[in-house]
Amino acid sequence: MTRTKSRIHPAWFVAFAAFVALVGAAGFRATPGVLIDPLHEEFGWSTATISAAVSINLLLYGLTAPFAAALMERLGMRKVVTGALVLVAAGSGLTVFMTASWQLLLCWGVLVGLGTGSMALAFVATVTARWFVRHRGLVSGILTAAGAAGQLVFLPLLAAIATNDGWRTASLVVSFAALAVVPITLIFLRDHPSEIGLTAYGATEAEELPPSTGAARRALQVLGQAAKTRAFWLLAGGFAICGASTNGLIQTHFVPAAHEHGMPPTTAASLLALVGIFDVAGTIASGWLTDRVNPRILLGVYYFLRGASLIVLPHLFAPTTEPPMWAFIIFYGLDWVATVPPTVALAREHFGLSGPIVFGWVFASHQVGASIAAVGAGLIHDHAGSYDLAWYISGGLCALAAVMSLVIPSVRATPEPRNMPLTRHA
Repeated sequence: MTRTKSRIHPAWFVAFAAFVALVGAAGFRATPGVLIDPLHEEFGWSTATISAAVSINLLLYGLTAPFAAALMERLGMRKVVTGALVLVAAGSGLTVFMTASWQLLLCWGVLVGLGTGSMALAFVATVTARWFVRHRGLVSGILTAAGAAGQLVFLPLLAAIATNDGWRTASLVVSFAALAVVPITLIFLRDHPSEIGLTAYGATEAEELPPSTGAARRALQVLGQAAKTRAFWLLAGGFAICGASTNGLIQTHFVPAAHEHGMPPTTAASLLALVGIFDVAGTIASGWLTDRVNPRILLGVYYFLRGASLIVLPHLFAPTTEPPMWAFIIFYGLDWVATVPPTVALAREHFGLSGPIVFGWVFASHQVGASIAAVGAGLIHDHAGSYDLAWYISGGLCALAAVMSLVIPSVRATPEPRNMPLTRHA
């Protein structure tokens, strides 16, 4: 075939389509953070009520991931991602008609949660596992950084739109943006190298294809096998804390927390977007390091440094952006999702071909942690009048995650995962 003679391996076009979809998913998912104050002002809903919608969104974003990864094995990535984009467009667009809080829970919580969950980081694990052998860690870092890029592109824009034109206009922008990504996925996203008679980039022979079984059954079967291993619980526990300290806390509550200290919401959203800028650099660098350094050590360092930064954050809020806050933004940004490439690598190391689905379950724990933190921080704020305690609790949990990461066993120490049915597909 002429396509096999192309100087650019098709894996890079697949990665491009995945990057665009992930950019959009991150932007769509981050939107509620800038809508908390406008929704409170118009409807009088409490912070805890609005945070509940965010909590449902985060929870479904994670719980959908392993089933979406299994569904991608059965139906293909292109169909699943296209359907997910349509769900996001519907969920965001329908919010302009809502008059009650349960409708917010349905639209932003359920529909957008299911849609973005189907384009979660398990999608990254699926793309890299199928299409890359060479530079797998680096590509994992680049695709993970797409989440930061989405935040960078959407947050300041949506904050400005919500402030100047109202939150309904911002919701419609998200809806149309989701639909605009659909043609890119249809044109460039391919399900597997074997479709076009190729092997993965850097592979010397074609990899075994996953079994063609029911998606739900496959996802639950993989979970049952993985749950018997110590490595799975250590990865899941650490990643739950990762979600609590990022999506659940900072992404959801940083803007309203900064606003309480006199900072304009647009300025606070711009700071959060700057976290995304440095996150791009940090995550790509983490992917590069994951190809060269023990991922357990990387995770331990990342979690420890994140915890230290969160503990000092309450002392940095001010009406204007002073140098200490800039230091936090840079430092925290470099660490935001740098945890993903080493976590994907460890899932692949322990669980082989089932690594993407196992990572989907690990990512589900990430979003369970995020969901608890989102609503928990809202409750802390409503009862204590500030977010300070939430920052301190999160910092302490990150220290625990650092320890958990460092004691993840090596494959040699626990050979049973490599012999599990889920890796051999016997």
